[in-house]
Amino acid sequence: MRGYVGFALGLLLCALAVTACKDSRQSAGASAPAAGFRVALLTPGSIRDGGWNQSAYEGLEKIKSELGAEIAHQETQTPQDFEAGFRDFAARGFNLVFGHGFEFQDAAAKVASDYPKTVFVTTSGSTVRPNVAPIVFELEDATYLLGFAGARLSKTGKLGAVGGVKIPSVASTFTAFEAGAKRGRPDAQVTISYIGGWTDTSAAREATLAEIAGGADVLIHNANEAAAGFFQAVTDSPGVLAFGSNKNQNDAAPERVLASATLDVPKALLLVATEVKNGSFQAHPMRFGLASEVIRVEWNEKLRAQLPDDLRAELEGLAKEIASGALQVPRGNF
Repeated sequence: MRGYVGFALGLLLCALAVTACKDSRQSAGASAPAAGFRVALLTPGSIRDGGWNQSAYEGLEKIKSELGAEIAHQETQTPQDFEAGFRDFAARGFNLVFGHGFEFQDAAAKVASDYPKTVFVTTSGSTVRPNVAPIVFELEDATYLLGFAGARLSKTGKLGAVGGVKIPSVASTFTAFEAGAKRGRPDAQVTISYIGGWTDTSAAREATLAEIAGGADVLIHNANEAAAGFFQAVTDSPGVLAFGSNKNQNDAAPERVLASATLDVPKALLLVATEVKNGSFQAHPMRFGLASEVIRVEWNEKLRAQLPDDLRAELEGLAKEIASGALQVPRGNF
């Protein structure tokens, strides 16, 4: 009997050992990269901001629907978060990771050498490595045109711009806006304010009201989620015209927003993801301007009557010059 018990106990221990090995293999398999094309996105703010970050998430969803990719997203706030996010997705076997903004390029360059099989793409910047490249959205093409139109329509000759954080890619859009304004009206003055963040709607509202109090009657923003405060301020200010940015925001204040400088982020992200998936991707700055139709000026049809025919013709002529390369829009050096 004792021998039978020992034999049975031996069988039980063996079965437990086999089960443990099986569970161990299953656990390892759960963390191993899944087969197929995998794409992740890091954003510096909420994907419900109605602009910059939301458009990137729409691009991620487009990659899922059109390329059949497995997708993932993470909201990040600090440079440490940027690096940790890149490392996490690369370690999990993602083929492509987007860092949505100029501020992601240093982290991408730092992580890339450790994960040569993952492609890291930042939306803005100039950093290039064998598996790191930037998408450069030349939104300046559109903000130049809006500056020109704004200066021609301004009654005071004073325009305003409200930004989130003064990073080169944002400052450059305002450089172009001011250059367009001065081409439209040489004596135009442009006041530029930064609130130091992307989410403080109260700060954006106060900065916008301060510029209006100083005489600005045409204003533009590049403030992501905080832009809600910008639109509140212009809505409450009769006689003011405004411009949206990054995404069509004409409905954010339909009685005030004459047009938006937009970029088709989903289209650009899909183009890059397609190259990575089919193996044709090569690291280099990928530029999208007015000629690509990724960058556009989208007019508010409810307010198009405020745009005289002669001004509309001038804007169409300038747009053709920019698209052809005959007119080089001033922009920041980055």
